[in-house]
Amino acid sequence: MTAVHSPGVPRIEDGELVSTNPATGAEAGRFAVATPDDVARAVERGREAGLWWAGLGFSGRKERLLRWRALLAHEITTLAELSNKEGGKPVAEAIVEAVSAIEHIDWAARNARRVLGPRRMRSRLVLAEFSAHLEYQPYGVIGVIGPWNYPVLTPVGSIAYALAAGNAVVFKPSEYTPTVGQWLVDSFARVVPEQPVFQAVHGLGDVGAALCRSGVGKVAFTGSTATAKKVMAACAESLTPVLLEAGGKDAMIVDADADLDKAAEACVWGGLTNAGQTCIGIERVYAVEPVYDAFVAKVVERAGKLTVGAGEGADLGPITMPSQIEIIRRHIDDAIARGGRAVLGGPEAVQPPYVKPTVLVDVPEDSAAVREETFGPTLTITRVRDADDAVARANAVPYGLGGSVFGRQRAVAIARKLRSGMSAVNSTLTFVGMSTLPFGGVGDSGFGRIHGDDGLREFGRSKAVTRRRGPSLLPAMTFERTPAQVDRIVKVIKLMYGRGN
Repeated sequence: MTAVHSPGVPRIEDGELVSTNPATGAEAGRFAVATPDDVARAVERGREAGLWWAGLGFSGRKERLLRWRALLAHEITTLAELSNKEGGKPVAEAIVEAVSAIEHIDWAARNARRVLGPRRMRSRLVLAEFSAHLEYQPYGVIGVIGPWNYPVLTPVGSIAYALAAGNAVVFKPSEYTPTVGQWLVDSFARVVPEQPVFQAVHGLGDVGAALCRSGVGKVAFTGSTATAKKVMAACAESLTPVLLEAGGKDAMIVDADADLDKAAEACVWGGLTNAGQTCIGIERVYAVEPVYDAFVAKVVERAGKLTVGAGEGADLGPITMPSQIEIIRRHIDDAIARGGRAVLGGPEAVQPPYVKPTVLVDVPEDSAAVREETFGPTLTITRVRDADDAVARANAVPYGLGGSVFGRQRAVAIARKLRSGMSAVNSTLTFVGMSTLPFGGVGDSGFGRIHGDDGLREFGRSKAVTRRRGPSLLPAMTFERTPAQVDRIVKVIKLMYGRGN
């Protein structure tokens, strides 16, 4: 009897991980499943390769990373089409994703020396006889566990920065997008063929767990909050440090002086791009009373024009992970059962493997559609008294990843009040493509940062060095200090620090 397999659901077949398109069920790729020993051997190879890679210095790594960037730029359409073939993402959306990844590779390569290189630090008068120096040394091997929703940009946000910092990388792509992950590894090997600096291991969650326990210097994880906790627990067994980018329930606030056309345009893209399968996607909107009705009408008009399907030109593709469809369905049903209304879409919008855009209003704040991550093309829009009311509601969930504010006079001040790692003013999601800024969350959205200076520092251990440059005027750190010298130390400290300002 022939086995029947659900499209998009990864399966193990004869020791291989088989990936299929979520809309058509067409096979996208198959890869040998890594055993714990395979993972351990990959990490060991990475240690040796990492020594060679670190030995190239910042300039040698920069030259090779820029060659990788150039290769990705030349083959961006090929990569986007592969993302479409495996994950169902529309090609245009996949190109936008790849553009951001290429930008991050470029920035990390060009700025690693400035951020991580040896530098002299200022000394203090108490230890004036010593010079102070700081540098950031690589961990050796970084384990990266990537997601399926942005299988290029998100892992590259860790991989490029880890490589620029002098580490080797062992990458466990999501089991839903292993073909894209392997393509990234293979493309890097084309410009750095000398050593296995960047490797992939494939499989289900147990392979990720093996990577956490493999002895890597640090693990960078992106995925759900529930899985982030499991990763952290596994890494805690060996005190392996972790960087966790988990789920989100990001809010947009629309103030009374907002440009409603631009706010609606940004809301629709920020909430529905990639069929809403975006950790920093807008899922909740709080619009103040005077503009609420007009804003809802503009959002519905724009969202209602979006096309859904697997064909060329579709705005929204399928839901990549089939099990997510039932979560989306539950959130819509619960919202309506609790008094909410669908002004676009609704329960009938759930048509596996697709979900059509859905806009919900009058949804209670304690409902699943407001409190839990939906990860689908749905929006809740809530009428609020004023911006302060909106901020209080936006901050009332345990997540704290990103957010958006539209307005003029108070927009920046409102954005600063959001309990989130990032905020966009008069735009949505733009901070993810800004390579100079750190990216990460608080609360149930995780901790640690990728991107920017902070992202580079995540992949280097700070190393402090002091060096004597003369005799001690205040010899404190010796048993040979005299009572007179101790008295002098007391007098100097009282003189220096005894004042209240």
